[in-house]
This record gives sequence, structure tokens and C-alpha cells, in this order.
Amino acid sequence: MILEELKKRITLAMKERRDVEKEVLRVALGEIQTAGARAGRDISDDDAAQVVRKLVKSIEETRALTVDEATKATLALELTTLQSLLPKGLSVDEIVEKLSASRDAIRAAPSDGQATGVAVKALKGLGLTVPGSDVSQAVKLLRA
Repeated sequence: MILEELKKRITLAMKERRDVEKEVLRVALGEIQTAGARAGRDISDDDAAQVVRKLVKSIEETRALTVDEATKATLALELTTLQSLLPKGLSVDEIVEKLSASRDAIRAAPSDGQATGVAVKALKGLGLTVPGSDVSQAVKLLRA
């Protein structure tokens, strides 16, 4: 699904002459195809999303170190474009809601780190993949 969406959006960006968007989408497509070639198989949407997340993280790091305002604006556009490809994740409040069944085990853990481990295990049991920073925020809310 991500690959098809990328290809459609590249074509649209080319037609509308949005060069920054076109180029960042091409980079993402190339990275995803390279990851698939390395694995020797077609890449799944989860793997493609992981590649896009890696690119997002890289752009965020570059943007934090950039001082030129024009470059920052370009990086912001690239960031927005790539983030729009990613599936929407759960909010911290939604994570807290999903962890309600494990609330006692999370509170019983001796430290926030161990409580986060319990929470991640519970979320994986539900088939959810959630960023660790969001899980740790949810754990802090549950332990408060």
C-alpha cells in the first residue's frame, strides 16, 4: 500500500511541479526498494513504514542542526510529506486506554523502565506497535 501511494504521489508531484516533494518521495521509494532487494523478497507495508520512519528521524536530526532558514523550510516540507505516508498511531491517551487491563502489573513494577517493559509486552500481545516514547509517557500517567 505504501509503495502504491508513493508511486501515485510521485506522479502527481511531477505533474504539479512540486520538486521538493517529488525528490523526497523518490528517495523514500528508492530506500524501500533497496531494503526489499537486500532482503531478497517483496517488502511488507510494516517494513516500508519502518524505512520511512528512519528517513523521518534522519530529517529531524538534520533539521535540528541546520541554521539556514531556507533549508529548515525545505526540511519541514520533506518531513511533512514523509509523515503523511505513515499510518496514524495511537495517542498517549489511547495507549493508556489499551493498557487498562495491565494497569495493576504496570503499577506493581519496581521502576518506570520495568513498567514500560510490561506495557510494551501487553501492547504487543494486542498486536500493536507503538513508539517507545509514547509508551513511557502512558506508563508515567498510569503510575501517577
